[in-house]
Amino acid sequence: MYFIPILPHPSGKRGFKGPSRGGQEWGGSESMGQKVRIVIAEDHTILREGLRMLLSTNPNFEIVAEAEDGREAIRCVQKFKPNLVLTDLSMPRMNGMEAIKEIRRESPDTKILVLTVHRAEEYILATFRAGADGYILKDSTHSELLMAVKKVLDGKHFISPEISERVIEGYLEGKKTLKPRTSWETLTQREREILKLIAEGYKNKEIADDLCISVKTVEKHRANLMEKLDLHSVQALTAFAIDKGLVTRE
Repeated sequence: MYFIPILPHPSGKRGFKGPSRGGQEWGGSESMGQKVRIVIAEDHTILREGLRMLLSTNPNFEIVAEAEDGREAIRCVQKFKPNLVLTDLSMPRMNGMEAIKEIRRESPDTKILVLTVHRAEEYILATFRAGADGYILKDSTHSELLMAVKKVLDGKHFISPEISERVIEGYLEGKKTLKPRTSWETLTQREREILKLIAEGYKNKEIADDLCISVKTVEKHRANLMEKLDLHSVQALTAFAIDKGLVTRE
């Protein structure tokens, strides 16, 4: 398991307000001098290290842990109760979307900022529906990333200017037009989890061991997946999972 605690977890209240470059204040004002505790969840090592270096240039930020998949991100949140989780969507084992839902349940006050390559409306809406506070593209600048962090820490929603701001505004205001459910939307969280593992090449027994369920249960979920998606081979399921961003094509 890849799980790196970076700095000690400070005690005290969650809010913070302290000096920063240019006199900028970050977050609430419940306590003085506390840094923003951040968890970075990203499976690509070079990008994860780059994010750590960028964020560490701000004296108000403290990178308390890093994770390379959704499950590790959840464990980091359980252990450190960070102010902010910066997460990718496409990660191995458990993707960012499912991790967001669990993080929201585990730590309601933790802000969640998604950093992704996905620009499609379905990803944006699903991400905010899962409980994210912000959505920023990976080709954004350093200053845009800092702006996104500040916005979500201030209790606001953020979305990269490049992706139709009207989409998320309409959703948050409850004005989203209802559309028929797609086959993807009919999948349960467990089915999506198993689909991801199938696409990553795991066999039924390995999936059962990983999820602590029986092989028979895995087989049932696999059959349900094929029926709901009308896909009847591992290759077809894998292609579908890649298309939905559950796994990446190496």
